[in-house]
Amino acid sequence: MTMKLRAFLLGFFAVAGVLPGLSGKTGDGTLTLLYWNIQNGMWDGQTDDYQRFTDWVAQQQPDICVWCEAQKLYVTNSDKSEKETEEECLARWRRLAERYGHRYVYLSAHPDNYPQLITSRFPMEAELLITGNADTIVCHGASWYRLRLKKNRTLNLVTLHTWPMGFGYRVPTDKRKESQAKGEGDMFRRTEMEYICKATVLTHPKAKKELWAMMGDFNSISRVDNDAYQLPDSSTKFLLHDYIRSSTPYIDLIKDTYPKEFIRSTGGNSRIDFIYVTPALRKKIRHAAILGDDYTSPVRNPQKISNFWHPSDHLPIVMKFSSEPEW
Repeated sequence: MTMKLRAFLLGFFAVAGVLPGLSGKTGDGTLTLLYWNIQNGMWDGQTDDYQRFTDWVAQQQPDICVWCEAQKLYVTNSDKSEKETEEECLARWRRLAERYGHRYVYLSAHPDNYPQLITSRFPMEAELLITGNADTIVCHGASWYRLRLKKNRTLNLVTLHTWPMGFGYRVPTDKRKESQAKGEGDMFRRTEMEYICKATVLTHPKAKKELWAMMGDFNSISRVDNDAYQLPDSSTKFLLHDYIRSSTPYIDLIKDTYPKEFIRSTGGNSRIDFIYVTPALRKKIRHAAILGDDYTSPVRNPQKISNFWHPSDHLPIVMKFSSEPEW
């Protein structure tokens, strides 16, 4: 079975047993996309069967949700491993998505235990599920989905989650300190990003005039925020976003919306979660924000269990844009 067919079938079977109709919307022609790295499948939500989480999502009235780290990995209130199977992960998300009005569930390619997952009010088509090739590894996988809009327009959604470590991929334990000092983790992330972009937006020569959004946990900071970080211009930490800015048509949505502000996306006061959009989509965006409120603002786990936070170590990002789906 091809990756594209597999993704289609996952979305198709997600329809069974959920809402008979779409959630109530005003029909104002806007769509809301919500992205969030929810840390270990929303570890915090295991204590109440994810009710606070799904209540909060429902309040945002999203049309599309993109979740990073969608798979459950730990026993409740512990760092004891309890990995979900792919089938269990999908079954859980179908149940949770139903609570906030989404009918469709799509699981990204994931060579490890940290997949991205999309839920949607509308069916989408899987264009490409990405894990890399013999020469380039995309450690947490990536995906490219398409949503058909009216007037023969297509919204292309690229999701990703890059390598999180300072040292390089598969570097032996005794070499990691040296590897980190050389910035090899940053170099690896930059390689992942180049591969993802060349497999997605850069396959379309006229992408500037098309509707593309790329989002995820990039595990990298951007040079445009260096007023906050005060790092040398030559820092390898900027490599990934330097590549996007110099070699793709993408615009950093949050920085473009708030050019004079630094808005963190993590409990650690860094911005490593991004939504990038093409100029054509940027013109349609009516609102964009990183959402820090009484529920989403990261709080370190008081028992100091691993590096867990409540509800997540990341903050969500919302994007509202004017476009209507064909369905």
